[in-house]
Amino acid sequence: MNHSTVSVWQGATNYAHAAEVHRMVADALNALKLSADFIECGHNIVLKPNWVKEHDERHPGPNQWEHVVTHPSVIEGVIAWVAPKLQGAGSIIICDAPQTDSSFATLRQYCGLDAMIARCRERWPSLRIELLDLRPEEWLAVDGVTVKKTELPGDPQGSTHVRLNEDSEFVKFSGLGQLYGASYNMAETNDRHRDTTHEYMLCRTPMEADVLINIPKLKCHKKVGLTCALKNLVGINANKNWLPHHTEGTPDKGGDQFPIATLKAKLEHSLMGKIKRALFGHHFLSKLFVPVKKLGRLIFGDTQKVVRSGNWYGNDTCWRMVVDLNKCLFYFDGAGKPRTKPLRYLAVVDGIIGGEGNGPMAPDPKPCGVIIAGSNPLAVDSVACALMGFDWRKIKMLAGAFNVTRKKVAPFAYEDLQVVSNDAAKQKALSEYTKEDGFAFKPHFGWVGAVEK
Repeated sequence: MNHSTVSVWQGATNYAHAAEVHRMVADALNALKLSADFIECGHNIVLKPNWVKEHDERHPGPNQWEHVVTHPSVIEGVIAWVAPKLQGAGSIIICDAPQTDSSFATLRQYCGLDAMIARCRERWPSLRIELLDLRPEEWLAVDGVTVKKTELPGDPQGSTHVRLNEDSEFVKFSGLGQLYGASYNMAETNDRHRDTTHEYMLCRTPMEADVLINIPKLKCHKKVGLTCALKNLVGINANKNWLPHHTEGTPDKGGDQFPIATLKAKLEHSLMGKIKRALFGHHFLSKLFVPVKKLGRLIFGDTQKVVRSGNWYGNDTCWRMVVDLNKCLFYFDGAGKPRTKPLRYLAVVDGIIGGEGNGPMAPDPKPCGVIIAGSNPLAVDSVACALMGFDWRKIKMLAGAFNVTRKKVAPFAYEDLQVVSNDAAKQKALSEYTKEDGFAFKPHFGWVGAVEK
């Protein structure tokens, strides 16, 4: 298998004609010329879409999700390509761990996921086709403040504790001790990442797949520049607070939470941080923080307009976590032991309608009419980056992944990447792509002027 070849298939610019989207998916995958036995009878196939949030966080409602999450037409197209290859025996599990304060029930309703599953089961009745929410809990948030936690079943196969340790990209990182994860409990995050101890808790279902097919959305991202195949693995985590998202403080203090050490930034870091940590674990008191946060927004500015929480090009933390997660998937099995045989992996990117600007949860729709497919996440993301009109060398997640020396993410250099396409203008070496070959995505405002070609 040639991991340095990526297919780019142009076609439908919306999801109105599902059959056309299905054809695009099949054509993009067939263009990779995979071996006939890549998917075998009886295999357990796991599909991992991007279901981060049930709607654009600025505009809650049933018609505000197509530019935010992987569309069911693309997922169904992948199922239609996979199912015949299983020859009547095997399973297809579609699963994700959305953001903890997302509503999976609402996501299923808005996206019509149950109807999609029903169609697929009727068409391939001998296959086990399941839909899973991998999260161990769901949070209820009011104006961004967690006020209630509900326990969920989580992954029916349980979790996998991966000790990446000295192979982590956090070894000798200057931000150790000040890492911020997914909640106010910084102690938990930093306990898992210190010295040469670097650990992750992953969901076992995707880790034990015979074939994992990653189905991300083509979007900008506030912390790593773009979210595609590499970043989509955040959704296979059983404990997201083990994932460092930024380093507290300003650059002059070794942090990347804020870009500049202004008086406001220092005050916000001190005041809001103390309040959040005081309320941690006391959700019955959290409602009291809602008006405080509204006041804080008036004083310190709205997150949709002001850079905070590592939401800028100087974030030197989050990309390391993303690369680490990909190492965990490719080098460790469901028992947390080193893999004895390589993982069979594909990525199929939903770029029919992408998301530009303030991604991943408040992007503007960007119709591109493209499906991107490949067998290596770094290769796929490099092509996605070029199509978005960004310079891969200016995105730490990509440049850092190519420079990995411990447990490499890719056995090739950027210059080796080749694109096959039904668009003759795009069928060439990726290094030959220019600004004119892309879709000119508008970056997140914290990345404007720092990432474009």
